[in-house]
Amino acid sequence: MPSSAASVPSAFDVLCARYSKRLPDRLEDLDGPTQGTVDLPLHVAWSGRRRYSLNGARARMSLYRTVLAEGQREDLEAVLNRDLLVSQWPVLRTLVSRPLRDAWEAAFPQLMDTRGASAA
Repeated sequence: MPSSAASVPSAFDVLCARYSKRLPDRLEDLDGPTQGTVDLPLHVAWSGRRRYSLNGARARMSLYRTVLAEGQREDLEAVLNRDLLVSQWPVLRTLVSRPLRDAWEAAFPQLMDTRGASAA
């Protein structure tokens, strides 16, 4: 019996599920640095820049975008900082893919409360 198209998940659903599996249990688990320099492991920054300064807003935004997209749970918890993520989310959410954004906002509704604010 042929399978119906409804039983096949969309690429969007597959990506949402993949990002959801990587999420920390709580935003408070994101205890990465708030200043200084971060060197990403090769498995996260496999195709480009690996060293980022947290002192500049653009570099910090680029770092967070890379880690959100490519990092595993351990990377998210070690590199990302809860307060920085929350303060940057209004802009950062526009720079990441929709499946990634939807996975984070579904898991952490408090991020949606920041959408009207501007990033620090």
